[in-house]
Parts: sequence; structure tokens; C-alpha cells
Amino acid sequence: MAVVGASADTSKWGGDVAARLLRTETVRPVYLVNRKGGEIHGRTAYPSLSKLPEIPELVILAMPAAAFETTLDEALALGSKAFVALFAGLGETGRDGAERERLAAARLREAGALMIGPNCMGLTDHSTGLQAVAYLDVPPGAIGLVSQSGAMGEEFVARARAWGCGFSRYVTLGNQADVGIAEVLEAFVDHEPTRVVALYAEGLREGRRLAEAAARVVAAGRPVVLLAPGRSAAGARAARSHTGSLASSTAVLDAVCRATGILRVDSPRELFEATVALLDAPRPRGSRVAVITEGGGHGGIAADALEAAGLRVPAFGAALAGRLREALPGSAGTNPLDFALGTTEPDAYARALPLVAGADEVDAVFAVGQLGYWAARFPEHGELVAAEVKGAEAMAASARSAGKPLVVSTVYPDAAPAVRLRAAGVPVYREIASAVGALAALVCVVEARPSGVPHIPRPAASFERAPDYWQAREALAMAGVAVVEGRRVTGAGEALAAAQELGYPVALKALGLLHKSDAGAVALGLGDADALLAALADFEARLAPPACVVERMAARDEGIELIVGCRRDPLFGPVALVGFGGIYAELLQDTRTALAPLEASGAQTLLEELRAAPLLSGARGRGALDVAAAATAAAALSRFAAAHPEVEEVEVNPLLVLPSGALALDARIVLRAADDDALRADEEDA
Repeated sequence: MAVVGASADTSKWGGDVAARLLRTETVRPVYLVNRKGGEIHGRTAYPSLSKLPEIPELVILAMPAAAFETTLDEALALGSKAFVALFAGLGETGRDGAERERLAAARLREAGALMIGPNCMGLTDHSTGLQAVAYLDVPPGAIGLVSQSGAMGEEFVARARAWGCGFSRYVTLGNQADVGIAEVLEAFVDHEPTRVVALYAEGLREGRRLAEAAARVVAAGRPVVLLAPGRSAAGARAARSHTGSLASSTAVLDAVCRATGILRVDSPRELFEATVALLDAPRPRGSRVAVITEGGGHGGIAADALEAAGLRVPAFGAALAGRLREALPGSAGTNPLDFALGTTEPDAYARALPLVAGADEVDAVFAVGQLGYWAARFPEHGELVAAEVKGAEAMAASARSAGKPLVVSTVYPDAAPAVRLRAAGVPVYREIASAVGALAALVCVVEARPSGVPHIPRPAASFERAPDYWQAREALAMAGVAVVEGRRVTGAGEALAAAQELGYPVALKALGLLHKSDAGAVALGLGDADALLAALADFEARLAPPACVVERMAARDEGIELIVGCRRDPLFGPVALVGFGGIYAELLQDTRTALAPLEASGAQTLLEELRAAPLLSGARGRGALDVAAAATAAAALSRFAAAHPEVEEVEVNPLLVLPSGALALDARIVLRAADDDALRADEEDA
């Protein structure tokens, strides 16, 4: 290894990382490079990489950004293949810096080399003895951390030290000029020392590759926990349709998590607490939680929080309740179990736990209250403190023997019993919310049914220009979406002939407008020739459309209107959306989103997950509707969108679901704008 920009001043990046690397030089030789030469940390400092006695395989770049290209070119010419760029001052400063990064990444890949950073704090891989992190000693353990932010990584290390756990690999990526999150995730698939991967991402990229990598890590038995603030750059783009506004970047990322099995959290605290819960705790068989406490207040609050998190706190069966009353005189044998013995009984939790954990009707145990009371409040009572510690050991053993997770929340999380529990792999938290979150994370991982990342088909023949409504209808009909019968017409004669053929009442729609309803370009329920001619005259006077479409009126009162659509997310590609639609689509906000293309079975699952799904299956005396036909239409539309990369958005709103069949009553296709690439570049800079 070589450190370029090495310094004797350990307050500087090059000084600190050089000193740390020299402490582990027994693993691999370290050379220091400083253009002034001399001696640094008692070692010879070479004025350039070319003056080193051997070619470094790994080069740590800690010099100013102005010297980046010169240093990189020198190292590549020598044959160095791996770089960690600690310095700042490129991509995060704006477009010019980003362009320098892009050009450097191209040179790296052309030379068969790789770079992490710049603007990162380095990496650690304890399985190979590599510790190249500035300003930080990373403790060993079984967590794999991938963080775009060095500061967030430092916070995670501080939390891990306080908890008593550590890292198998610790990677900060900074600007991701070359190596990105997806590439690092791929390296965890078969990394045995890692049991769980924590991921902090401020800016996702290579969306499908990242999703596929995460899915493989999860499938290998290593949960992935994600914190992604700011969502995606797509959130800054103005929506051009209902689909664009409803399939938000947040919904897209949630869809990616469902498809891959990623567990998504919303704060640094949750990221850490979920990660440590998944390190050692056994996986529950279900969501039934037994709450044990020495105080009714803690127990009731815990039960409410568990239920709010989607977990269950069911009443104990008669047999278990009887055993609990017998073993714990004074308790009611209910769930939550308040053994009502007070804090004067140091082993009360230990006596309750085996009975509860061993019951088939319990999937997990939550101990909440003042465990560690004697150790924290009255340490001079050594016998009672020893009994508490022994009780903690017995609790951990009982949970381990039952093969069920035990999570603890206590007023005294730093007391000796709590420390002993953590050492035995039992998560102990101060806050009830933290413990509930840990249990919810365990259940979510067990209950996750990743659908996988769908394959994007080869592109079909592209549209040369934006299709109008009639062309959109025809394209979707060819793709397999059943469309209400209609005729394209110009002039009154063709309109009357079409209506006569289709049968009154009819609908009239003007072509040449993206949002027809908003422009008053749709007339429904035209019952005779006079009504049709009046509507046509109005359109021609106000809108001067190039043509119109006459359609048969569907029996809207016999069905329910849905929206099915697909938009092209700049990170994850085609994304499908289904929901309750019509003119109230955005008002109702009852939608589900998934990566496209969909299979019909996957589309039907999304429809069945809608809040108002009972309306489709026959609620309040209504007959059941043809959900399978709606799913078929949604799947066909998603396949169409996936095969057309030039399509930005496509939607059918409404899709009328009937007792038999489903009909598209409207269709819209929006192509990518010519300046979309520039817009995306601006968003990435921002």
C-alpha cells in the first residue's frame, strides 16, 4: 500500500491514515508519499509513487483534489489497480467536479482498476486485516456496513462500540465516482464473516443492479437493512400524469424493498437497532408476542406499541395461564404478564420466561420494565445484584433453548444484567419503541416474500413521435389490454356513422390533448345524433382538434374504475402502479407499486393489497368483479412499458373492472423528453 499525501500531522487525513496503516504493517507493507520527501512517522517519505521500491497494489489518495489526475495517471502507468480516494473537492462541488470524476472513472476502468471515493473516509475488511479508515478504529464483528456518508459511518461505529459489537467489513463510498453501492453489495453475497448488512445511501444509482445484488445477499441468508434519506432524484421531476404523481420515488423504493427483501428504516437509530437485532436473535415463527413485566404501566404501553407496529399480543390460552398463576403467585396469567412481585424479586423475569418462551402459542418474548434495578440502584447489595445477573443469564439460556427471540426494554440498560444479556446476544434497549422496532424487524424479515427483480425484455420497435390518444389505444390493444370499442373520425359524417355502428349512447373525445378531461375534451353519454353533433361543434370551436374518437359507452355503474400505469424511474427503470382510479385517483391515493414488468399473478396480488380491495371481491351485497381480468390488463401494460425504453409514462385511467372482463376507457402514452438526460444530470448534481 501507498499513502499519497502522507503527513506527520495526524489532524490531516494523510497523517492520520498513514499512522493507522503503519500500526498494522505486519499484514502488508506501507509506503508513504509526500512531494517534499523527508521522514514521516519515523519512516522515509518518497517524493512520488514512481520512486517507491515496489509498485503499490492499493493507493490511498489523501492529497489535495488539484493533484488528483496527475497522481492517478502516474499510479495507473505504474500498474496500480486499487485506489481509495479520501480527499474532497470534486463531484460534491458541482458539474465541473463531477465531470472530472467521470473522466477519471473511465480511465480507471480502461486500465482494469477500481476506486472507492472520493470524499470518503476509507474502508476496513477485518477478514483480510485491512484497516484504511481515517480518524476511526473500526472494531471487528459480523456487521457489514456500506455508507455513502463517512459521518454516518462514524456514528454507527460509536453505537456499535457502546453496544459491544463490530464489523466484518466497513465501507464508506463518498461520491461513488467509480465503485458504487451495488458493486460493494455484490461482494457480500458469499462473505461468510458477515451476518447482516447495514446500508446508508444518500444517492442511489444503478438501480436494477443494486436491487439484484441486494436480493442475492438476502437470499444468501444475510438480511439487508436500508436507510435512504432524500429518496431518489425522481422526486424532483414534475409529474406528467396521475401515474407519475402517484408512483412517487418513496413508493418506488418501497417496491424495490418488497421485491428484494430489504428491510427499510427511517432513522440512524432504527438502522442500528434493527441491524443488531438481526445479528444474533433467533427468527420468530410468527408475530405473536408475549409481554412480561413487573409493572402494569410498562406492560400496557408495550402492548399498545406492539399492536401499532402490526404485531400481536394475544391472550394466553387457559393451560398456559394456569401454569403462570401457579409459578408466579399474584399474577393473573394474562398477556401482558404482570407478575406483580415488584422489584424486590431479582429473578422474577427469569422465573417467568421459561414458561412463556416454551409455549407453542408464543413466537417472541418482550421483557419490559426495570430489569437491573438492584444493580443500578443498590449495588452494595451484592447478593441481590448477583441474583439479577444470574437471572439474566437464565433468561438468555431459556430463550436460546426455546429457539425464540427475546427482546428487552429496561430503565437500566447499562446495568450489569443488561450488559450480560447483550453479551449473550439478547438485544437490550432503553426505549420501548426501540425494542418494538427490533421485534418488528425480526418479524418483517421472516414474513418477507421477495418477488425478485423482474427481467426487462429486449426493446421493441420504438415510437418515432408521441402517440395521440387513438394511437395509444391501438398500441395497448396490440399489447393485450382490452380497450373499449371506438372509431377515429374526422367531421360530422364520420362521427354519425361511427355512432350508428357502435350504438347510442356514445362518448366523444378530442385528439391532440394530453389531459383531455382537464381541457373539457371529453363528452360522455351522448344519447342521440343531436347530442353528438352539438358536442362535436363545441370541440371544434374551442379546441380545433385534428380528429376525434367516438366510443361505445361502457356500463360504468356495473363496475369499478381503477388506474393501471407504468412510469420509467431514472434509477430502477419501469415501475408499475395499480390503484383505485378515475377522476379521484390522486384524491384517494389507494395504490400499490412494483417493479415492472409484472406477471398477472403479481398484478393480482397488488390489487388484493389495496385498502378498498373488498369492493372488487363483492362487498355490501355487490357482486364480485373480474379481478383476474384487471390483473391481466395491468401485466400487459407493464410488459409494453418495459419493452419501450423511450416511453416515460403510460397509463389507463380508468380501467373499468366489470363482473366479466376489464375495459380500458382511456389511454395515455408519454415519451421521454429530449432534454431528460440533461435534467437527470442536473438532479444528480443537486
